[in-house]
Amino acid sequence: MFYRCPKCKKIWQYPIEKCLDCFKVLEKLPSKKARVIGISKVNIPTILHPKVPFFILVLEDENGNKFVQKSTKEYKIGEFIDFSPAQDKNAVAIWRVKYDILETIEKAVDLVGKLNPSKDSKILILPTLVAPKHPYFAVNTNPAFLESLINYLIQNGADTKNIKVAAQSFNETPIEVSAQKSQLLDVCLRYKVSLLDLAKGSFVKKEVDGLNFEVSKEVFNSDLIINAPIMKLDSKTGIKGASENLLKLLKKEFYLSKEEEIVENLQKVLSPYLTIASATAVQKSNSFVSYLGLILASYNSLNLDRVFAEIVLQKQLPGYLKKLRIDDIPIVGRNIEEVQYNFERVH
Repeated sequence: MFYRCPKCKKIWQYPIEKCLDCFKVLEKLPSKKARVIGISKVNIPTILHPKVPFFILVLEDENGNKFVQKSTKEYKIGEFIDFSPAQDKNAVAIWRVKYDILETIEKAVDLVGKLNPSKDSKILILPTLVAPKHPYFAVNTNPAFLESLINYLIQNGADTKNIKVAAQSFNETPIEVSAQKSQLLDVCLRYKVSLLDLAKGSFVKKEVDGLNFEVSKEVFNSDLIINAPIMKLDSKTGIKGASENLLKLLKKEFYLSKEEEIVENLQKVLSPYLTIASATAVQKSNSFVSYLGLILASYNSLNLDRVFAEIVLQKQLPGYLKKLRIDDIPIVGRNIEEVQYNFERVH
């Protein structure tokens, strides 16, 4: 993404609010495709890039702007890289956060199917909200991520009065306490978005493959459900992320049993939903936080979790993810090898 002053036409590759000379608000110049104009082959591994060889490409987009990008695929001078949306709803989009979280959300969602909510669309956002922790602990969805997501919905036609942020506490801490400490409440208040405690609402009984579910009524009253988890590693299950976060839509008593079986079958109960996951700062199983700098999006949360596990080289997986072969999952945006990072090398 590049940014241009509408008056003097100067261009920046990073988001500043106004032109430094004209003080005009900058306009965005999105790229749909780019041509390879330079290539460097790298054969020496580093901590952040352990797999070699890889290629550093100098690209030029349709607007004449130039930028660099890592690639595991070898290209020739003059070839084009096309960032086309996926045709498969089970695809997973991977995109790196460079400067702007909103820009990254826009790109990731466009790659799996752009959202077009109307002003009357009822939207339910489900962030990760599990503990009264400050954002830098990477325990809950980051407030900057939630704010960018709300701005994305507003820019695409949504009305904040129809957006609800939902959560539920499965421990002794009231959800209001976690919302305040995590600063997610501040975001909701600033945009006049409702914050719901799902535990205080009604639940609807559903049955799938012999399993009885009690799902929040808010799910069936919404036109669009956005699962907005923060991705992290866990010593017991390997990862905690998109699919596990959806359990907060269930009644607390039901959640406490047969978790793996519930996660796998819950997908059949819910209406179509979109997962936009934050994997920028990722909490490891030892509670250290590592910077990965990615956002992932998919209409299939199980596939998204499996792709994330592959990115962070996580071999310990719950049963419902072991069934998924990484080669069978369509991936768009960036390749896994281009963003793969060895967490064991940090801390």
